[in-house]
Amino acid sequence: MKYDIHHRTTYNYEENVSYSHHLARLRAPHGSSRFLIAPNPDNISHYRDYFGNPTTYFTLTTPHKSLVIDAYTTISLEENGAASAQLDLSQPWELVRDTLRNSTAPGDLAAAEFTFPSPLCPVSAALAAYAETSFAPGKPILEATKDLTQRIFRDFEFDPKATTVSTPVHEVLEKRAGVCQDFAHLQTACLRSLGLAVRYISGYLRTDPPPGKPRLIGADASHAWVSIYVPHLGWTDFDATNNVIPSLNHVPIAKGRDYLDISPVRGTVYGGGRQQLEIGVTVTPMEAQLH
Repeated sequence: MKYDIHHRTTYNYEENVSYSHHLARLRAPHGSSRFLIAPNPDNISHYRDYFGNPTTYFTLTTPHKSLVIDAYTTISLEENGAASAQLDLSQPWELVRDTLRNSTAPGDLAAAEFTFPSPLCPVSAALAAYAETSFAPGKPILEATKDLTQRIFRDFEFDPKATTVSTPVHEVLEKRAGVCQDFAHLQTACLRSLGLAVRYISGYLRTDPPPGKPRLIGADASHAWVSIYVPHLGWTDFDATNNVIPSLNHVPIAKGRDYLDISPVRGTVYGGGRQQLEIGVTVTPMEAQLH
């Protein structure tokens, strides 16, 4: 599946911003992309961060009351049919945990850094206890992770008003409500509390319009899910918000320990007063453009 993606970020400020600098992670690791920034930045550079995510740094010294970032990306995805087929064939989860603690294989060593807590994904006995219901002794790790995915989907209510971007994971666990970012952080923290390696993934979720209706511009959403590591199998994604194993409708953009590593846009602004943020995302299958 090949997609064209348009992500527009708009900041409107109450007063003039005299100077600002920003980091943007809006480009896919594979595929082609281009940026349009208004006002025009004084400096702009592109590089890959520690986790391999394409990152754009830019500065603005022209006074401005709005900032608009248009990111255009074209990306091709291939369906991973093996993920569903190998759930009950994966290694027992305790064996994976012990391998991550002791292995010196390069792939295992690289994955092991994702077993540790991060600022938004702590580890604790309470989080481990919630996960352990799914992780019976000797259970294949991917089968157990699928069960945890289903439980989060069933036990937690999707409620945008229940949390904010700064709501701690333990509060999400208590409230049993949140949004995709909360559920991805919760699942990551639960799995790491068992000693497993998990990455936080940000990207886009393609949404299908009702039959006979056109696709709505900006209707597709920024999304978050998790990816768990198994030696010899690599990384497998799970989406607790929708209770699915991500495939062609999930477009990954960045990976890290948690949201703080890969927030789409962040920076420092001098002046501006109050600000309003608007985000619109459109994910269009390229064959749909032919009709």
